[in-house]
Amino acid sequence: MLNNAVRCGGRSVGRRSQRSFGSGPFSHKMGAKPNKFAEEWNGRREITELSFNLSRKNVPNLILTCVILPYGVYKATSYELHETGGPKFQDTC
Repeated sequence: MLNNAVRCGGRSVGRRSQRSFGSGPFSHKMGAKPNKFAEEWNGRREITELSFNLSRKNVPNLILTCVILPYGVYKATSYELHETGGPKFQDTC
């Protein structure tokens, strides 16, 4: 430590911070680069979370996309598996 201070002429030596990525097995030397598409997605998600207001106008769309549409996909898939899926799917639904 003293040798570094003498060699640099008394200037303080900055160290690169050593971060662990999610406290996993990856070291700071792996050089993780930010993904611009993931960063853009996160930014849009945060903006949407802050600007979303529940009103009478968007409740029907919310019910359609969160309840009716997934239930319709489930029923169509289970019907198809029941009709054509073979013996292991005969007892479904």
